[in-house]
Amino acid sequence: MSNSIPNIEAGSSPAAILTAGIQAAGGNVSLACSFSMEDVVIIDIAHTAGLTLGVFALDTGRLHEETYEVAEALVERYRLSINWYFPRHAEIEALERTKGLFSFRESLENRHECCRIRKVEPLSRALKGVNGWVTGMRREQSVTRSDLKSIELDELNGGILKINPLVDWSERQVLDYTNEHNLPKNRLYKQGFRSIGCAPCTRAIALSDQERDGRWWWENPENKECGLHKR
Repeated sequence: MSNSIPNIEAGSSPAAILTAGIQAAGGNVSLACSFSMEDVVIIDIAHTAGLTLGVFALDTGRLHEETYEVAEALVERYRLSINWYFPRHAEIEALERTKGLFSFRESLENRHECCRIRKVEPLSRALKGVNGWVTGMRREQSVTRSDLKSIELDELNGGILKINPLVDWSERQVLDYTNEHNLPKNRLYKQGFRSIGCAPCTRAIALSDQERDGRWWWENPENKECGLHKR
């Protein structure tokens, strides 16, 4: 599958980026939802604009309870149908039996293995049959995302479109929109979490830290991706 990237004017709104991306994809487009503030904002923007946007989520088996609470709140508020994807049981069993429950902290290679089993492989199944997918990534979040485009070709997943409507937004803009529209928000944000993933790999950080410093805090900043967004 191959799509063409639409021309997006600098300073375009998230709604305009999302609309252009969905139109250019010319078929099914789904949001990869981790239930972050960014993803909830995108769901609200799509709902307000009357856009057809599917929603899927990856249940790694290690998510925070508070993350599931946000999922339930979104189902209630927007009558969402969330397509959940899970790791393959045999791979999880083999990993934990041979390497234990926290092998991902022993080396970057082990952490990538865990992310591949729990996230990357389920994502590959989630993206089968779609023309494009939407993420909540922003340039400001980390050094690994500083060159993001609003709409890109995802060559690793068959050349489908990858749409990043909030690419230019700041953390403050996301928070302000969330508060202004009274959107569901993970309770962990109030405890100092600023980027929320799997429970063993996420912790609270200071406001002076970079947003993703609480993810895999034992690793260098250039390694703080799970493999879902290889570039």
